[in-house]
Amino acid sequence: MSERFFGAPCRFWLVGLAAIIITAAPASARAGEAIVAVAANFQEVAEELETMFEETSGNSLTVTTGSTGKLYAQIKNGAPFDVFLAADQARPERLAAEGEAVPGSRFTYAVGQIVLWSPRPEGVAADGLQTLKNGTFDNLAIANPDLAPYGLAAKQTLQHYDLWDALADRIVMGQNIGQTFSMVATQNAQLGFVAKSYVVSPRNEQPGSHWDVPAKAHDPIRQDAVLLKHGTDNAAARAFADFLRSEAARDVIKRFGYAVE
Repeated sequence: MSERFFGAPCRFWLVGLAAIIITAAPASARAGEAIVAVAANFQEVAEELETMFEETSGNSLTVTTGSTGKLYAQIKNGAPFDVFLAADQARPERLAAEGEAVPGSRFTYAVGQIVLWSPRPEGVAADGLQTLKNGTFDNLAIANPDLAPYGLAAKQTLQHYDLWDALADRIVMGQNIGQTFSMVATQNAQLGFVAKSYVVSPRNEQPGSHWDVPAKAHDPIRQDAVLLKHGTDNAAARAFADFLRSEAARDVIKRFGYAVE
């Protein structure tokens, strides 16, 4: 009986000690979680990167997508995002200046490309400028230039070729570049300026025809990431920011039609 009496408390003591050791383990030794706000144009790439990161790091990500402008507004209103992947440089820079981001954490993770696209093989000529000038379409979709950097690039392109005023009555706007792509894919607009990443995506079942807009026609679409104030002490968030700069991540980003610097 004495052995049973001694053995049981001993086992309880060992279990308690194990619990104390686990509890006392440093946060870096345990998997973490981070919430990442991602510009709509980068959604599919982010999903692939999310899987890679979770498999290699053991950390968990929650990805929220939207237009850069709307995500910026949500961050300003207290949304608990840890990392922000914008479609421009202006909003991350502004967040840093406003004290909403970790100083020195901003970097360019991708340089986007905009294309004029139609799901029909004959919808866009090799010289897409001629397609725009011929005007044989009812609607031209672009993302809202006040909210989406790709929409701003589309507006700048039309202005560069003196077509903004001429086509104003035919322009229809999506709230973000993903919605804009859907408008064209469903033929609610015959043509649209969209992110090249959507067109070359394996998920796009109707590649159709597209014209790569010359870089001279709009400001560069440099997309910056920044660690937000909410993620200052989040090891998983910092690890993801580091992962974005890895060769493995850069290879995925390039495969989706982006350039990297």
